[in-house]
Parts: sequence; C-alpha cells; structure tokens
Amino acid sequence: MKKHKRLRKKRMENKSENVSFRKLVNIPSTTHATFGLYRYPAKFIPHVVAYVMENYAKEGMSIFDPFGGCGTTGIVSRIYGHDYELWDLNPIIKILHQVAIMKPVNINSEEIIKEMRDSKKEFIPNWSRLSYWYPQEFLPFLYKVWGYYHSFKDSEEKNILVVPLLKISRYFSYDDSQRQKLSKSTRSQDKIKELLKSDWQNIFFEMLKKEINKVIIGIKEYSEMSPKNVKAVIRGGVDSLGETLNKKRDILITSPPYIQSQEYMRQAKLDLFWLGYTEEDIKKLSKLELPYRHIEPIEIHSKTFFEYRNKIKGKHIQEVYDKYFWSILGLFTQLQKDINSRMFIFVGNTSAEGISIPLDRIIIEHLENFGWEHEITLIDTIVSRRLFSYKVNPASERKDKRTNVENLVILKKINN
Repeated sequence: MKKHKRLRKKRMENKSENVSFRKLVNIPSTTHATFGLYRYPAKFIPHVVAYVMENYAKEGMSIFDPFGGCGTTGIVSRIYGHDYELWDLNPIIKILHQVAIMKPVNINSEEIIKEMRDSKKEFIPNWSRLSYWYPQEFLPFLYKVWGYYHSFKDSEEKNILVVPLLKISRYFSYDDSQRQKLSKSTRSQDKIKELLKSDWQNIFFEMLKKEINKVIIGIKEYSEMSPKNVKAVIRGGVDSLGETLNKKRDILITSPPYIQSQEYMRQAKLDLFWLGYTEEDIKKLSKLELPYRHIEPIEIHSKTFFEYRNKIKGKHIQEVYDKYFWSILGLFTQLQKDINSRMFIFVGNTSAEGISIPLDRIIIEHLENFGWEHEITLIDTIVSRRLFSYKVNPASERKDKRTNVENLVILKKINN
C-alpha cells in the first residue's frame, strides 16, 4: 500500500494533535474488503492500525492486540507483512478472523440457498431464553437453516455462510440493533410484527443471498490488498487479565473497553448460541467481564485518576471506576514488560455521573512510571456511531457526554 509520511509532531505542552485517520491512510472506507463484515461493538477503524503499520512498524516486527474484537488489528497487520497475536474474551474472534483472511472463492449463493431450503437437518441452540428473543413462528425455520450450517465440517461454504446467518438471525430477533446491549424495544417488536405479516421466509433468503455475495466481494477486495503469509496466533475465549504473552512482541495496539461499556458478552450471546455455545459456556465468559469479576487492587501512578475519583459521589460508581482502572492499568502494567518498542492505545473520554473522564491522561501517567515515554496523542473525531444520539442518556437521566473524539495514545519504551 502507498506510504504516507508520519505526521510532524507539534511539540505542544500536552503533546496532542488533531487528525483524521481516514485521510492519512489509503484505505477506501471503513467497510472496504473484510473490515466491515460484522458489526462489532466499539471496534476501531482499520485506518488507525494502517497508520501505525506505515509509520512505526519496521520489517520483522510483530504486533499484539489483547482486546482483538473482530480482528481488525490482525487483518491489517497481514497486509503489511507483520506476524501478530490477538486475544479476546469473545470466542467469535477465531471465526471472524478465519472468514476475513480467506482466499477468494468460487461459490454460487443461489445453489447454497437451494440446498438450504431442501435440507432436513436441524440445530436447536442450548438456550432456555430462545423463545423470549424470537417469535415462535420463526424458530422451526431458523433451526433448519442453522442445521444446514452445522452439517458442514470446516469448509469454504461454512465460512461464507456464518456472518450472513448471524446478521440475518439477529435481524429476525427481538433485539434492537440500535442499542449497545441485547435488548427488546417497542421499535424491535414492531419490526417483528411487520415481518410476520409478510412473506418472511423469502425475505430471509433474499437477505441471505445479498449478504453471501457481500462476503464474497469483501474477500476478493481483501485479496487485492495483497495480504502476506504471516504467522498469526488467535486466542478466543481468553481471560486477558489473567494471561501473559508466551513471546515478546514489538508493538501493542489496542482499544480497551470504556468505563461503562463492558458487557460485550451480553450483546454477543445471541450469536454464540447459534454457533453452538451452551448457557454454561456463556455464563463462564460473562463472569470474566469487568462489571462482574473480582479485581485485585493495584497501585495506580496517576494524579488524574485520584483527581477525578474524588469528583464521583456515588459509591457504586466509585467501585465501577476503581475496578475498571485496576483491571485496565493492571493489564497494561503486566503486558508492557513483553513489548519491545511502542504501545498504541486507542481510547475516548467517557463519563461517570456526567463527568468526562480523561482515560488517555490516566493511562499515560500510569505507564510513564514504568519506563514509557508519551510521544504524542492523536485526536480523531468519531464520524459515525452505532447507537442513537441522545441529549439525555436514558440509563442515567443525565446529559449525554459520551465521547465524540477518540485518542490514539502513542507511548515509546525508553532506551529503545
């Protein structure tokens, strides 16, 4: 891909600069190739990773992302010829990564759909709440289409089908896709009422055909970006807070969860049940999320952390605040020992009790204590957001102060 010169750092007091990553890197869009196949909560755009690759990653360097999400860091790293390692609590990362890096395939979507229509196989998820999220009329049909999917062993057809089936199965559920967490709403229930009045089976298959073709085109576009044959380690269902790297990596690039946006398993479980995970599997994974798990306190080296903690009045929010930073900063403290060159941490400023919390500043101050130099923070404006915008947050009944910018914190290991 075409190289772009690194931004000339403006050595201002706060070492920050406003940028637009979309304009700095030669990637047509955030949904180009296989970057936008699956709508994953709070994922960062491929342009951020590409900017790091073009300006900081030297030949032979390896990349690590402990919050791998849908695999964007790895998918981009492969284009630039860098080995990489991805972790994520959500096991779906392994499937999404496998689809995203596929070689182009010659598959006829109409033939697949015909076979699916004729299939007699069934798959019934191991989930007691299934009928709460789907009208009874849809379930036998969904058992059948997923039975067809699960009848394949690992194959191109199975990889091509998985994302389209997940998308459309969610569309046919009571989940409100405009909300961050799995939830019913009047809007989503009205959608299902209208579907039930229609020729919904044909609608399902028309949507499926469109989505299959979209995946095939995306895979072809990714191939045209000339991804390299590199070594990759993908670990799904992994508890990042309890893990260490088996080998040193040169660059860490990641986007950790925000303070009160940590229940990703609640959103993911609808997909995971269709993929064959059990209620017991989901419970185990959910217990490892930040709102619910036990976190050992750590020593935090940030005056900003304490300054903002003192502004928070509610005991529960103080506990959420503490657990969040104990976990995130504890993770970075542990992992930084095995990172040779730089860390790139992509965060926004989220709020607690209506107070905007500068996550970037707290992370910087803490890691400076462990031998890392803050080079610069690049500030990018969020162009689009999955959620509806509210003047007042319906959950807290406070003025909505969710971040409208995201910050790429760049830290360099001293004496490196």
